[in-house]
Amino acid sequence: MIKHLVISLASLAGLAACTVEVDGTYGPDPSADPWPVLDRIEREGPPRYTSRVHSCSKMRYRTLGNVLASRGVALTSTDPSSAGLAYTNGAASLAWGALLQRVRENVEVGLATQSKIFDIFVQAAPEIIAQMSARPECKVNGVAVTLFDASNKCQAGGITCLTGYPASQLQVDLCNQTVARADTVEQGKQLAVAVIAAAAHTCE
Repeated sequence: MIKHLVISLASLAGLAACTVEVDGTYGPDPSADPWPVLDRIEREGPPRYTSRVHSCSKMRYRTLGNVLASRGVALTSTDPSSAGLAYTNGAASLAWGALLQRVRENVEVGLATQSKIFDIFVQAAPEIIAQMSARPECKVNGVAVTLFDASNKCQAGGITCLTGYPASQLQVDLCNQTVARADTVEQGKQLAVAVIAAAAHTCE
């Protein structure tokens, strides 16, 4: 055990002491301290572990559909401006796998895919706002929650249902700021819902 610890410390010291010289070669850095590196590894785990645990992958296509449907979005809609049609027709842009060609779904984060997901949340926002009070998933002890009250102020209960975890006051404040800064109240509410949903369900 002690031998392994000494070897590990020696390796860390070597890594921490490595610096790039002016000519592009690597050389020792006598001022480097290996102890902070060791402390971080003890708290977070080795890099090959943390790269898996703390990495962020794209929400799977079917999972996105389940989230939308559970918040009142009609995935079978044929309305050209609906989130349901955007979701159904956007399978390719959402990196869904081509099963007949034996191509798996791509779960790596890509800018185009993340943008498409955000666009779908924007289109889905009016349905989510309208349907939330009727969703059984969004009722607390039988009492429905809403995203906005009669004065168009964001509600913590509605944000909690939208994201799936308790809303913070900061989220409520940012939601209200988004609504207030928009050109119209309706646009602000739609954008606020999309931003909150995207922050909760993507890597943004």
